[in-house]
Amino acid sequence: MKIQLESFNDSTKSPFRLLHDPKLNHLYFWHFHPEYELVYIEGANAKRHVGNHMSQFQESDLVLIGSNIPHLNFDHNVTSKYRKEVLHIKQDFKKTVIAKYPELQSLNRLMELSKFGIAFSGATKIKVGKFMKKLHYLDDFEFFMEVIRILKELSTSTEFELLHKTPYTNPYSEKEQKRFRKIYGFVDVNFQKKIVINDVASLCNLSKPAFCRYFKKSTGNTFINFLNQYRISQAKHLLLLDKNITETCYECGFESLSYFNRIFKRISGENPTEFKKRNQIKKNSYMS
Repeated sequence: MKIQLESFNDSTKSPFRLLHDPKLNHLYFWHFHPEYELVYIEGANAKRHVGNHMSQFQESDLVLIGSNIPHLNFDHNVTSKYRKEVLHIKQDFKKTVIAKYPELQSLNRLMELSKFGIAFSGATKIKVGKFMKKLHYLDDFEFFMEVIRILKELSTSTEFELLHKTPYTNPYSEKEQKRFRKIYGFVDVNFQKKIVINDVASLCNLSKPAFCRYFKKSTGNTFINFLNQYRISQAKHLLLLDKNITETCYECGFESLSYFNRIFKRISGENPTEFKKRNQIKKNSYMS
């Protein structure tokens, strides 16, 4: 089973990153990353696969996943109408903030327990799910404070189960993790420009054919598919910020509007206009 290391652009100094309603149901995205992840999904019956744990969830799920624990996207093969919110928390936030202050010790304990993987249930899942669905409407300060509120709510809950009997240990060597970070870091910095596979291959001291084989074997995905998926995720973020479609296309490294529209629909199941209109309706509904 292939594990993909997921990496994020670190240009922001915020300890948090929200992925609002990402649709990955067409992908088998077995991956890990240094960030802690809190994921909420509703409107789906699907597989919960975190580390060595596998089970099914019904209707909704709320799971806190520790740093570098591999996990499958919670919407894999979901065909129903669903919604998903994914919050990432940088490792440094625990080390430099949470662990330092006695007032935050309940949060520190929560992050330590995340090494096991934590699935929340009952009133906690309902309440925190409502909080998470509002995050993408908030300004930076309100967003920060709401995340702290969410973590506090989880830290005092007794409605949870640990998904492993002992803390999960990632099987990837540090050397392999560094190589993946180098590749994905290159994409983070250069996705807005034309990326030549030879340039990426040279980072690994490999020829183009050898790199393509290595990437496909290691991730289960071709590099071009990965690059397109990354660019579309960035495009969605820009569209949610009310950028126009043409501007978004070129800002995300696509050289043709028709190709951008085709790739966007293939990955997302809808074209950019439909995506933008649907999310504008959601926003207006929330604000009214």
